[in-house]
Amino acid sequence: MSIFVRSRRNILAAGLALIATFGLFAAGAQAQDAAKLGPQELISKVANDTLKDLDANRAAYSKDKSKVHELVDKTMLPYFDTAYAAQLVLAKHWRTATAEQRKRFIDAFYQSLLQNYGEALLEFTPDRLKILPFQGNPTDKVATVRTEVRRDNGSRVPVNYSLRQTEKGWKAYDVQIEGVSYVKSFRTDFGSEIDQKGLEAVIQRLEQQVASGTVKKPTEKANPA
Repeated sequence: MSIFVRSRRNILAAGLALIATFGLFAAGAQAQDAAKLGPQELISKVANDTLKDLDANRAAYSKDKSKVHELVDKTMLPYFDTAYAAQLVLAKHWRTATAEQRKRFIDAFYQSLLQNYGEALLEFTPDRLKILPFQGNPTDKVATVRTEVRRDNGSRVPVNYSLRQTEKGWKAYDVQIEGVSYVKSFRTDFGSEIDQKGLEAVIQRLEQQVASGTVKKPTEKANPA
């Protein structure tokens, strides 16, 4: 398992939690209203409401972990650009993949993130998040929204979000934790495995592990029985 994944699991979960906040606003407002919001405005408007909802239902989610997956699945997809993120992760392998392989990788990659980090959201509370002032140009097509996440020991970790303007409004596609991009980290891990085994073998591994509920990272070995 890469150092990035092992040491930053809960913070990445917090990052994905914030990405997931985008979808809750869409559920409570017209899609065109959400599409008009800028990246910083979108995050600032919905983050507290979503994290409040998570906090209010923590006991219920703890009893039934599948509901956490359902919540993330419902709220993340509308404003998380899974296809673009998967394309960046596959890099050169995206160009040689078939249309079917691309779709299967997008689905399996997203579901693997959900299984790996979904339950860790239960440990994240609203007081851990601080959204910093926006420093980008509102006319740009890509943007970075800066935040800080407080650790258990009180220290704060910079967590930045990359978003891009699409026909349906702003969508997030990457999280950088202490300057380390999750897209680049997965690109390195998956790229090495694809070079050794081929894309089809990697997709099949992900699909099988998602189906069995035992997803592990590309370089992670199963624990001995």
